[in-house]
Amino acid sequence: MANQQNQNQNQQQNQQQNNQNQQQNQGVAQSIKNTAGSAFETMHNALEATENIAMSAVDGTKNAVTKMTGQNKNHQNNNRNNQ
Repeated sequence: MANQQNQNQNQQQNQQQNNQNQQQNQGVAQSIKNTAGSAFETMHNALEATENIAMSAVDGTKNAVTKMTGQNKNHQNNNRNNQ
């Protein structure tokens, strides 16, 4: 009888330990998932910032070319008018 009680008690302790282990594993898995999510979010934001910088540079170049082209046209028109 005492032997059966010991076995039952051991089984209960084992089950409790298993439950605790599962909860800890789930906590670790959730922590890894959250960390990965944060890392991906950080990378996404960095890529967006890089894209914005690149597009600003493209816009600046376009504006400079447009300005230069416009000045050249004005200069050519002035030369024609002065002749």
